Amino acid sequence: MESDRPVILSARNLGKRLALGDEQLSILTGIDLEIKAGDSVALVGASGSGKTTLLGLLAGLDTPTEGEVRFAGQPFSSESEDRRAALRAEGIAFVFQNFQLLGALTALENVMIPLELAGREAPETLARSYLERVGLGDRARHTPRQLSGGEQQRVALARAFAAQPKLLFADEPTGNLDQATGQRIADLLFELNAEAQTTLVLVTHDPALAARCDRALRVEAGQLRPEQELTP
Repeated sequence: MESDRPVILSARNLGKRLALGDEQLSILTGIDLEIKAGDSVALVGASGSGKTTLLGLLAGLDTPTEGEVRFAGQPFSSESEDRRAALRAEGIAFVFQNFQLLGALTALENVMIPLELAGREAPETLARSYLERVGLGDRARHTPRQLSGGEQQRVALARAFAAQPKLLFADEPTGNLDQATGQRIADLLFELNAEAQTTLVLVTHDPALAARCDRALRVEAGQLRPEQELTP
């Protein structure tokens, strides 16, 4: 039953402020949320609303000014940077708008990196299987500059899901792609996510993409509005 699924990610009274001279600029205030294992949740909002800052805090890429983030029941935001990195390596993956591939490495090597760092067995075999899954089995030896934007994002998806994460953060994953390519990437993202039953937190300004998630949360002026149903 849905109620039996554990909470994998939570935030309590989360806030972020930045110092501007003698003043404090509030980016986020009073954020409370719970995300259960297997959920897909969209964070939506206008540019500058704070949604990407919120993703960074939830993912442990940044630390809050106040409040707490917990991942898989463990304190997360209060841990050291090294400990947060270790927790991310154990169960968190990312897909970014700008792909974040290493230009000097091949597609295969880009997918293999997190597998090797995690000490996974047969990383090349696993990486090849995920490149096949995203339709790039024949492009394994190509570097990012030899791939289109859509192909680079498919490599990024293969890299993320090959790590078999508990939680996937996707930050505007179709933002740098044309509409048709973005649609194909979105289809692939949700197909892979359903197969792996990964928890997905998706930042997007696209209501059609947000509507494909189980629920959507709107960030406005640094605060989280009650969850709502969004339609394309």
